[in-house]
Amino acid sequence: MKKDIQVFDNVLQLIGNTPLIKLNKITADYKGEFYAKVEAFNPGHSSKDRIALHIIEEAERQGILNPGDTIVETTSGNTGFSIAMVSIIKGYKCILAVSSKSSPDKIDMLKSMGAQVYVCPAHVSADDPRSYYEVAKRLHEETKGSIYINQYFNQLNIDAHYNSTGPEIWQQTEGQITHLVAASGTGGTISGTAKYLKEQNPNIKIIGVDAYGSVLKKYHETREFDHDEIYPYRIEGLGKNLIPTATDFDMIDEFVKVTDEESAHTAREISRTEGLFVGYTSGAAMQAIKQLQEEGEFKAGDQVVVIFPDHGSRYMSKIYNDKWMEEQGFFDSKKVGTLESIQYIK
Repeated sequence: MKKDIQVFDNVLQLIGNTPLIKLNKITADYKGEFYAKVEAFNPGHSSKDRIALHIIEEAERQGILNPGDTIVETTSGNTGFSIAMVSIIKGYKCILAVSSKSSPDKIDMLKSMGAQVYVCPAHVSADDPRSYYEVAKRLHEETKGSIYINQYFNQLNIDAHYNSTGPEIWQQTEGQITHLVAASGTGGTISGTAKYLKEQNPNIKIIGVDAYGSVLKKYHETREFDHDEIYPYRIEGLGKNLIPTATDFDMIDEFVKVTDEESAHTAREISRTEGLFVGYTSGAAMQAIKQLQEEGEFKAGDQVVVIFPDHGSRYMSKIYNDKWMEEQGFFDSKKVGTLESIQYIK
């Protein structure tokens, strides 16, 4: 009798159901219990696999995406990788407009996945024709048989996490979660996850993480777009210089801002203490927890979930590179976490 082979048909079947991992050493002195939703366990190594698959399959269901068509998107890198991966399996072409702030590692990965990549200047206004938003729109208009994912203004971005990330966290914590801490870029992850969790228990506190140089925190508090809040910063995939409609600000209770430097050091600390090799935004999310802990936000018995969005391999030329850290001035105040332990035997 022939035995069934335990096999997946393709990598897309591995998307979702990422593990919840208890944080131990980095939170040893904190009140409450802390758990990381580690999205690097997705096959594309980030939470963006969820939205790429959901949005593309919805476009297929609606008949607006057909075999051989082209998918165009704006990305800081992770969404682009996920779209390229899905496109390979499903037989689509992929064109990506990428911010120059994206790490060289991410850009090289996109090219390796067969995507056509346009690198656009990061520090221009959103409506500048050179911005990756406007370049993506132009490429979509110029490319026959293409669709534009437009993750910043796509309700399906929220729906993907409402349908998957939220239910997973609720089930994994057996409904005991008291706080969700998540970085906010497009806002889809935090908004969709929060919507599901709030429907189960409206008392769950949803805390968004924003960057200095971004407009999200002030907009959440005032509902006013303040252009004076905008200035260049280094963290990728966190914060914005526009207001994405994929962010449901009513679902978020509070925003915490974090710095480039502290987020970079905290990402390195996660790797050294928990053995989880995480990306820049994961460091930012954990840094927000540090700041909240110092402010007395958490108490004994709290069950805090933090979303770690992607993998550290995407930042080898940045936060895990001592030369880059030195160039940014990130070692001026502290030398913690340098990678100087390498010795060459001649």
